[in-house]
Amino acid sequence: MRVTRLTSVAALVIAVSAAAGPYAVAAPVSDQDTTFTKAAHQGNLAEIAAGQDAQANATSACVKEVGRVLVRDHGKLDADVKALAAKLGVTLPGAPTAEQKAELAAVRAKAGTPAYDAAWLKGQEAAHTKTLALIDTELHTGKNAEVMAAARAARPVVAMHLDMVRGGTCHAGKDAHMVKAGSGGHLAAQDTDALTTAGIASLVGGGLLAGVGAVWLIRSRRRGNQPR
Repeated sequence: MRVTRLTSVAALVIAVSAAAGPYAVAAPVSDQDTTFTKAAHQGNLAEIAAGQDAQANATSACVKEVGRVLVRDHGKLDADVKALAAKLGVTLPGAPTAEQKAELAAVRAKAGTPAYDAAWLKGQEAAHTKTLALIDTELHTGKNAEVMAAARAARPVVAMHLDMVRGGTCHAGKDAHMVKAGSGGHLAAQDTDALTTAGIASLVGGGLLAGVGAVWLIRSRRRGNQPR
């Protein structure tokens, strides 16, 4: 009888430990997660290049300012993407896509004229609309929690950028400073903190159950040692 009890308690403790451990195991990275990570990186590179180009060639102060915001925000978001890709073993492309390069070159051909500003705003509206669709696809079909957290963190920033260029009209005043300088993407960090908190809660709960199992083991052994 005592052997049976000890075996049952040992099985309980093992089961509890297994239940408490999901957060210690990395989630799988699906083809969708990999595709999103690579595309997000290329999108960030394209937006940084476009922002730098606007700062050099736009005629209006508003477009120059929006360009500055794009460089600032996409630089921070890309720092997160590169760190995540390194962690997950995803090899990132070294440059924007050929299409993205061609689109910027077409806008740059109008440099120094009001036509540049209009073309730049139109191009950025299209680019950020595509990026939001890319993010939403990841949020609906992605598998890896960290990649999905990065997408979720980037979405409000990209949506803000879209508001700044929507309809081909410049709205630099919509800058909400959503990605702080030196944060490395503080929105993504908040999502990561939430996941970490959930993991800790799970481990604590598992520890309590394991403690109950240990108490049961001790009491069972004491009862077994009592004279009959």
